[in-house]
Amino acid sequence: MKTMLAIISNALCRMTGRNAGARVVVSRSFADFTPQATFDIKKCDLHRLEEGPPVKAELTREQGLQYYRTMQTVRRMELKADQLYKQKIIRGFCHLYDGQEACAAGIEAAINPSDHLITAYRAHGYTYTRGVSVKEILAELTGRRGGVAKGKGGSMHMYAPHFYGGNGIVGAQVPLGAGIALACQYQGNNQVCVTLYGDGAANQGQLFESYNMAALWKLPCIFICENNKYGMGTSVERAAASTDYYKRGDFIPGLRVDGMDVLCVREATQFAADHCRAGKGPIIMELQTYRYHGHSMSDPGVSYRTREEIQEVRSKSDPISMLKERMLSHNMASVEEFKEIDIEIRKQVEEATQFATSDPEPPLEELCNHIFSKNPPLEVRGTSPWSKLKSVS
Repeated sequence: MKTMLAIISNALCRMTGRNAGARVVVSRSFADFTPQATFDIKKCDLHRLEEGPPVKAELTREQGLQYYRTMQTVRRMELKADQLYKQKIIRGFCHLYDGQEACAAGIEAAINPSDHLITAYRAHGYTYTRGVSVKEILAELTGRRGGVAKGKGGSMHMYAPHFYGGNGIVGAQVPLGAGIALACQYQGNNQVCVTLYGDGAANQGQLFESYNMAALWKLPCIFICENNKYGMGTSVERAAASTDYYKRGDFIPGLRVDGMDVLCVREATQFAADHCRAGKGPIIMELQTYRYHGHSMSDPGVSYRTREEIQEVRSKSDPISMLKERMLSHNMASVEEFKEIDIEIRKQVEEATQFATSDPEPPLEELCNHIFSKNPPLEVRGTSPWSKLKSVS
C-alpha cells in the first residue's frame, strides 16, 4: 500500500506541480522510498580485455541523491561562472564543464580520497569533487584572496590534497600523472593516479611516451580521455586518423564508456582501479561525453556545430536528467525533493558569488609568496632590477 501511495504521489507531483507535491511529501517518510535499485547500463567496448565492467549497476537512494547534488552543484557553478565572465568580473582563460558532470562525479564515486587525480584546464568540476568548496572555486575565478590558490591561479590552476590541477599546457599533465603513479608504486601504498586529458590532447607525442613507460613499469595509472567530440573547434573525425581513443595505448588494455551516465562511469572506473591495484599495470578509458558551452569563453560554440545538435544532446543524454528520471521511475526520490535540492544549491552558489565578488584581491606584497615550500624568505626580482619583492613560503 505504501509503495502504491508513493507512486501516486510522484504522479501528482508531476501533474500538478509544487503545491500538490508539497502536500503529499509532508506525509511521507524515508521508508516510503525504494532504498536500493539495480539498473541496466551500456556495455563498454573493450580492447585487450577478456571481461569488462558489469552491465548492471546497483544504486542506493543515498548515493543517487549525492551524485545528483554533486552534478547539479557543478552545473550551477559553471553557469554562474559563465554569467560572471560575461559581466567581465572573471577575466582571462576560462573553460566550462557543464554537460560533462557525470565524468567527474562517476570517477570520484569509484576511487578513494587518498587516490590521486590530475587533469587539464577544464578543471572546475574536478576541483569541486576533490573537496574544494564552491566559494573557494568562484573566488579563485574572480582573483580574490579567499580563492583556493589565493587568487593567483585562476581558472586553470586550482589544487587540493591529492589533486594536482588544472594544467594549461595541452597534454603536459599526462607524463606528470604517470610520475605520480610511479610514486604510488615506489611507496607501495596501493593508491592509483587518475590522469585525464581530452580528445584534442590525445594526438600529443608525450602521451605515447607516457603510455610506453607506464606499460613497461606496470604503473597504477588510469589514463582517461574525456572525448567531448571537439578539440577546440575541430571535430574528432577531422583531427584524428583513428577516433578509437581507448585503443590508442596499443599494448595497454582499454575501455570505451558512456560518459553521460554517472553509473557507467562509476562502474568502469571501479573496474579500472581494481585492474591497477591488482598490479596489472595501466589501463585506458575513453569517456564519450559532450560539452554544452564552447571550448572556452572566447568560443561561442556554434560555428562548428549546430544549436540543434547541442539541444538534442541536452534532451536525450543530459547526465543530470538521466539520473533524476531513473530515481523517479524507481520511486527512489520525489520531484519535490529534487526541487528542494535545486533551491539549496542555487542559494549556495549565490552566497559563494557574493563572497567571490566582495572578497579583497591579494595585495602586491603577496604576489611572489609560495614559490617554494618550507624555504626561508627570499628576494625576487620584479619587472625591473630595482623592483624587489619578497617570497615567503
